[in-house]
Amino acid sequence: MTGRPNLPAFFSLKAFDSIGSTNEEALARARTGAPEGTILWAKQQTGGRGRRGRSWSSPPGNLYVSLLLRPAVPPAEAAQLGFVAAVGMAEALHAALPAARRLSCKWPNDLLIDGAKTAGILPEAEAAGRNVEALVLGMGINVESHPADTPYRATSLRAAGSQVTVEALLESLAERLLAWYRRWQGDGFAPVRTRWLDFAQGLGEPIEVRLESATLKGRFAALDRTGALDLELADGRHRLVTAGDVFYPAA
Repeated sequence: MTGRPNLPAFFSLKAFDSIGSTNEEALARARTGAPEGTILWAKQQTGGRGRRGRSWSSPPGNLYVSLLLRPAVPPAEAAQLGFVAAVGMAEALHAALPAARRLSCKWPNDLLIDGAKTAGILPEAEAAGRNVEALVLGMGINVESHPADTPYRATSLRAAGSQVTVEALLESLAERLLAWYRRWQGDGFAPVRTRWLDFAQGLGEPIEVRLESATLKGRFAALDRTGALDLELADGRHRLVTAGDVFYPAA
């Protein structure tokens, strides 16, 4: 790899020219006792994964990292770390973009530039008893390129006018991830939720939420205090959604 990022002491960086999946490797290392803060960075992935087992296109030039955390909290609380990652990533991307670009967070784990997907987060946890013993945050950011064959619009930082390098972006991301992880540990989810809402895509607007067996239509009313999407249905009832794919029919 060319150039090694300078990360805070919390992180133990493992760099690869190519790997199957940074998440798979991070989970394997977690099972053999790798410490919290282990972060795997790959120049490319040959078996990158997104949510629900989808493949994640991983050519050279983009950022692919997986961070191992050991939060020792129940699964419902550990799920909040996806929002911690989203907030840290949103701040890092916002700082790297021209001022005219709009950076937003799409519930639950995507980041958009001017409405086009630029980054995604894949949290994967392993529990021990009632608590999550290891949680891996997989993060992919389109820096140099983006896939063309997606069911949604996609873009990259370079296409949006940013000149940030992968190494500089990783440094910025790591600093912000650590700051928000510590904030979450000390103050809980409330400040993370507030900051995520600063970047929220589609809040108050009509949306579709596609579940495994149904599609719900309504208004994105709020992000509830646990991180669930509060969907206001046409009849005025509210439904909390904890997993699904969001689409914006008005876009």
